[in-house]
Amino acid sequence: MELQQLRYVIATAETLNFTRAAERCHVVQSALSHQIAALERELGARLFDRTNRAVRLTAAGEAFLPQARAALAATERAADEVASTLGSVRGTVTVGMIPTFTVFDVVDVLRRYRRAYPDAAVRVRSGASEILLDEVRRGTLDLAFLGVPEGFSTAGVIARELRFERLVLVASQARGLVGPLALADLADEPFVDYPAGGAGRAETDLAFAAAGVHRSVPFEVDRSETMLALIAAGLCVGTAALGTVPDGAGLATVDLLDGPTRTQYLVHSKLLSPAARALLSIVDRTLSEVNHRTVGDGV
Repeated sequence: MELQQLRYVIATAETLNFTRAAERCHVVQSALSHQIAALERELGARLFDRTNRAVRLTAAGEAFLPQARAALAATERAADEVASTLGSVRGTVTVGMIPTFTVFDVVDVLRRYRRAYPDAAVRVRSGASEILLDEVRRGTLDLAFLGVPEGFSTAGVIARELRFERLVLVASQARGLVGPLALADLADEPFVDYPAGGAGRAETDLAFAAAGVHRSVPFEVDRSETMLALIAAGLCVGTAALGTVPDGAGLATVDLLDGPTRTQYLVHSKLLSPAARALLSIVDRTLSEVNHRTVGDGV
């Protein structure tokens, strides 16, 4: 069994097309098909069902695929570890982040990382906190920056609390709302929020439940930009972290006495590659700088 055969199997499983898999692996299709057939003979089982119309994994292929991915990843990590002992950081680090992360400028961190480790690659994925956390648990992300409500479990990963904050009300300036307000003052306001069941929605749902206030949510969105656009249009109000509301967009922020809260976290895998460890070291330095500025400002 050869590593190249594992790469061919993974590419074919992800594309379900031998031609596209060969293009991804930069080989001719006949070579890829030959190597997969040789591996199937060695295993004594077919990994793919092939027809004129489709390619799909067999039961044996479904069982083999995650192990192939794990074996290939372990081999690549081993090579990266050897390179790190020689003073070189290479490989790929995968990072997840919520769009509303505000503790520090992630782009600036990645700029520093790229400058320090030009042989390493970075893959950034944006998404909801609960999805990113699950990917860190499963090992498909190395680290992630989250924002979650009280009581949200971060079991199964290494988690570091970065900032606790109270969200503010966001409304169109034309509404003329003046604070501070209590959630009870907003019972008749139409709200926009994230889809039910996620961490972003739970932050506000928990606050209104604790206040014993029912609210109407006629708008659900999966992007913060869409949320702010609906609010600016005067269709609804919403809640957000203060640092995520842009100036000059026709929006007003209002303090809430009993408003939703969230905690921003850094979470990461227990086993990190050299590339991921190097990025984490830059994150640590950045956090130290942020904390130093905060203390210096008397905040």
